Amino acid sequence: MAYLQLQGIEKFFGEHRAIKGIDLDIKQGEFVVFVGPSGCGKSTLLRLIAGLEHIDGGKLTLEGRDITHQPSSKRDLAMVFQSYALYPHMSVFENMSFALKLAGVDKTEINDKVKKAADILNLTPYLERTPKDLSGGQRQRVAIGRAIVRAPKVFLFDEPLSNLDAALRGQTRVEIAKLHRDLGATTIYVTHDQVEAMTLADRVVVLRDGLIEQVGTPLELYDRPANQFVAQFIGTPQMNVVSHKLWPQAIGQQAPSAAREGAVGLRPENVIVRGGSEGGFRAKVDLVEALGAETLIYVSTDEGAQFVARQSERTPLRLGDSVNVNVALEHAHWFDREGRLATPQPSSSTAQATA
Repeated sequence: MAYLQLQGIEKFFGEHRAIKGIDLDIKQGEFVVFVGPSGCGKSTLLRLIAGLEHIDGGKLTLEGRDITHQPSSKRDLAMVFQSYALYPHMSVFENMSFALKLAGVDKTEINDKVKKAADILNLTPYLERTPKDLSGGQRQRVAIGRAIVRAPKVFLFDEPLSNLDAALRGQTRVEIAKLHRDLGATTIYVTHDQVEAMTLADRVVVLRDGLIEQVGTPLELYDRPANQFVAQFIGTPQMNVVSHKLWPQAIGQQAPSAAREGAVGLRPENVIVRGGSEGGFRAKVDLVEALGAETLIYVSTDEGAQFVARQSERTPLRLGDSVNVNVALEHAHWFDREGRLATPQPSSSTAQATA
């Protein structure tokens, strides 16, 4: 039996059906990440689980116990918000201990729990400070510590790193991963950042328009997306998806029949760009992004097809250079005109197609 189970969960805002019958089983100790575009329902779904929004349809169970209509205080869940939601007039210790005091927990037990959480999060030197005396990363750790001391059955994170700068996001992401590993806690995490989803999750849930598009491990979604939406949403830079009619004829002929009116998708690492005029199909360089450890090369063909290639080596190519492009068709994803995955035909090696 699933540890946390969502069965046909629905949410209406007036006439708008925001969550459209979500079914999802989450295992004990699992780290599950909800991702999707703005307005897809990921934060709303998290708030439904937390009890901060009323569930209009379906059933929510935790360890077999129906918590669908229980108040948030009775669900044994703890939520970490994007905005930290700390009390500005309270010290770090008081912020972390506040929920325990309200629950009437013994003072000695409160001290022990706060000390333990502070040690885990490297907050011990800051226990007497107020939030205004802390950095953004430290404030977020206080918010996480406030959740830890409650020892909930499930941790809920609502885009907790979005207010931090890039360096702090990376550092705090590592801390959250380590924390999850050390505590073994069941965690549901909402983010719009694919790097967070790919690096933190045991499983990723991709949402669109209040529905689940696909659930799987990060690499399952990257390697075997269920449709064009997931294929382009997961991965940075996103997958190259080019209309069948814009491909060179030699490549287009290899498409399965269901994809003849659709598109072909290839990850940037499966597109190879070289200078010169030998092999492949012709294109011109639109942009080169030299990122140090990798290089991204953006090119376009005379037919209007656009590609981005990722390579580990640096390149002498510049804007406007003529290049030849080869693609690894054995890694191609074929989509029909509705964006559904079409059955691919076998392919043996990197395509050397000529326009």
